[in-house]
Amino acid sequence: MKPGVAPADQPAEDDWYEPPTSEQDETIQHSLFGEILDWMLAPLLLLWPMSIAITYLVAKGIANQPFDHALRDNVTMLVQQFRLADGAQANGALPARPGGNARETLRGDDVDAVYYLMLDQQGRYLAGDRDLPPPQDADRYRSGAVLFRNDAVHGTPVRVAFSYIDTPDGAGDDDGRALVQVAETLEKRAQLANEIIKGVILPQFIILPVILALVWFALSRGLSPLAQLQERIRARPPDDLSPIDTDQVPEEITPLVGSLNDMLSRLSLSIEMQKRFIADAAHQMKTPLAGMRMQSELALRQTDQDEIHRSLLQLAKSSEAATRLVNQLLALARAENQPQAGTAFVPLELSELARAVVHDWVQASFAQRIDLGFEQATEPVMISGNPMMLRELLGNLIDNALRYTPLGGSVTVRVRGTPEQAILEVEDTGPGIPQAERVHVFERFYRILGSNVDGSGLGLAIVREIAQQHGAEVDIFHNPRAHTPKLPGTLLRLTFALLPPPPTLEDEISYG
Repeated sequence: MKPGVAPADQPAEDDWYEPPTSEQDETIQHSLFGEILDWMLAPLLLLWPMSIAITYLVAKGIANQPFDHALRDNVTMLVQQFRLADGAQANGALPARPGGNARETLRGDDVDAVYYLMLDQQGRYLAGDRDLPPPQDADRYRSGAVLFRNDAVHGTPVRVAFSYIDTPDGAGDDDGRALVQVAETLEKRAQLANEIIKGVILPQFIILPVILALVWFALSRGLSPLAQLQERIRARPPDDLSPIDTDQVPEEITPLVGSLNDMLSRLSLSIEMQKRFIADAAHQMKTPLAGMRMQSELALRQTDQDEIHRSLLQLAKSSEAATRLVNQLLALARAENQPQAGTAFVPLELSELARAVVHDWVQASFAQRIDLGFEQATEPVMISGNPMMLRELLGNLIDNALRYTPLGGSVTVRVRGTPEQAILEVEDTGPGIPQAERVHVFERFYRILGSNVDGSGLGLAIVREIAQQHGAEVDIFHNPRAHTPKLPGTLLRLTFALLPPPPTLEDEISYG
């Protein structure tokens, strides 16, 4: 088996992965149209059965009223007959049978639907249907009033209207109470209630689809500006990053379009920066690449060993300059693409970081015979930052200082702290930066006229970009410790926000 090749029955390490499940493959995509439709129709469909139930109860109440009035009238009629019969008997007339002539009137055409019962003062049967039960706890009902109750006859539910009548007994000493009651089955009431329900519900079955169609049409019309906006965006050329016109956009979508315009503006700026960066990089790379090509061609034509050696030395210098330019271009690209707001920031001690960077440049200072010094703060200086980017920043400052400081000069890196700020300074004893040039030295590929020092003009641009990422301020001064007016030197100062120290145990105890 060849090295690095997995057997046929075993997947290679790079190809080993867990196949996505069906749940992972399914992407949940919400539809605004469907969500609004759900929120509108769900309450409607939930309230519709409730509306039917309430309508049925109201219909039953409406259907009961006329039938109860009829029962009340029937009871009143029988009470009057009872009083007439009782009065005739008290005056010595022929005995009358109460309710005898009212049977047919009460029953009407539906013989099995109406029941009535009349009892005398002693509760003895006078007329009507014996199967109709009398009220329970008769003492709790007052006399003279027509009352209602629900009961049953042979298991059939009935509605009963009844009334008690105060009449003297046969001896004339004590008063008694006679009972008159009329009952009716609930079939007619149910039929009337059903008719009312049909009259109310059937139109709803016709209206409901119309409502759904109107809701669908209204949502389609209301969301049409989104579809129009989508078509306008799709119709744009790929390179069109101009803002979207908000005049034809509804008020509710204007904030979204405003956010899209902000994103387009940032994207356009980023693309412009990339284009400018690529153009500048290509332009700057032409010089060292052309020099390398010229020196290599010259070396190929030479036969003298000294000339060949000289050409190779120039080729090595050109390649070194090209390598440094590429490294600085990459550093600038990393700095510009560094996330904002400190997503990769950690607490760090500025003196320790500066000491480590200075240590890396000691050999270069020895080679150029420049005194590279470091002054540490008396107390820890804590800041929040990206260690890699800050090392790149300080490395570029030291590199610039060493390049522009003449032989025998000095470069000093200093860290100090104030109650609210952390200060990083790099000073040199070089020619300094004129006041008029200090605004432009942070521009990419900018070189001060008259300087014979090799460089790409990217060092301070990288410093400014990283400083902005850390919220630091960059200032340029003349070196106050310069020895000669011809070499005023440069003091470059970066001011960071000081990170507050963590609370001590004593602070926590006093706070508690």
